[in-house]
Amino acid sequence: MTQRKVPPKLVAFDAARYLDDDEAIAEYMTAVLETNEPDLLLLALSDVARAKGMAQVAKDAGLGRESLYKALAPGAKPRFETIMKVARALGVKFTAHPA
Repeated sequence: MTQRKVPPKLVAFDAARYLDDDEAIAEYMTAVLETNEPDLLLLALSDVARAKGMAQVAKDAGLGRESLYKALAPGAKPRFETIMKVARALGVKFTAHPA
């Protein structure tokens, strides 16, 4: 009798699982900002928010939890003010350097 090999199950990658300290978050956000991709920035902010706790980030940013989810959804066009509130709530600061 031959045994059928069962393929291993892959777990979907979730960046939020690895964003467990401020240094990792800063490196992740820096790498994302270098891509100049707005949707990727929203995804990264969402990953960091999930890592820190979406409800707490929403509260710290002065937003409702549902509003935060909507603002960080791919394709969303959040206001700059909203992005800055979320960044502050996440403990992230955007800086400019000469190109």
